Amino acid sequence: MSPSVSSSSLSRWSRRLLAAILLLGQVVMHLLSRPIHRRNSLEQMAVVGPESLLIALLTASFVGMVFTIQVTREFLTFGAGTAVGGVLALTLARELAPVLTAVILAGRVGSAFAAEIGTMRVTEQIDALQILKTDPIDYLVIPRVVACALMLPILTLLSFVTGMTGGLLIANSLYGISVSVFLDSAQNFLGTWDLLSSLIKAFFFGVLIAIIGSSWGLTTTGGAKGVGQSTTTAVVTSLLAIFISNFFLSWLMFQGIGSALLDGF
Repeated sequence: MSPSVSSSSLSRWSRRLLAAILLLGQVVMHLLSRPIHRRNSLEQMAVVGPESLLIALLTASFVGMVFTIQVTREFLTFGAGTAVGGVLALTLARELAPVLTAVILAGRVGSAFAAEIGTMRVTEQIDALQILKTDPIDYLVIPRVVACALMLPILTLLSFVTGMTGGLLIANSLYGISVSVFLDSAQNFLGTWDLLSSLIKAFFFGVLIAIIGSSWGLTTTGGAKGVGQSTTTAVVTSLLAIFISNFFLSWLMFQGIGSALLDGF
């Protein structure tokens, strides 16, 4: 790729990112001043939530099992097998459950948003909505933002429970850690703020996924090829936004000195 082409792609990506930021501001203003399109919101909630549930739970269960395998063998070496449940609970609640669930939705839902709205843009359906005095932000974008912001925390909570269940099965069947010891450890280590922080992260991730997917769809040009490019770029941008925002959210929520592990023993 020549430097001029690379520079042009970066410039276009920057403009689309700025458009996404402006779209976020428009969404906030519309939410404060206009009613939500309920039927569209419920339809999008069904797409984001129930239709994404199976893949999210499967991912969480195997992540919980693999993490337990890796951690338990090390902890047993140091005689800290009773802490496995607590460590898994903290890791899932603070990071793995919200981030992995958001990554799944970015690939599955964010790409669908970009493709669907991008197709509407290149086939002039959005122009038709405007001619009919229908605001695309109210009709297309806000229902998707509401759906992701509400359903991603629920999926994250279910993923946390599923991941803990998978870890419990492995700890009990392979390493002989009793169910009561595993659950007591998780209860002692895990605090209310850990679960609340997980839901807060999921809420922000859901908004980012919906805004980026919708914005990339609205700024699509170039026919079918443009739709494909928008879909791919929207997913990559969503993943970057998730990882970068996760760093800042974690820094804000958990900076300072403290140890849930020491408090749990």
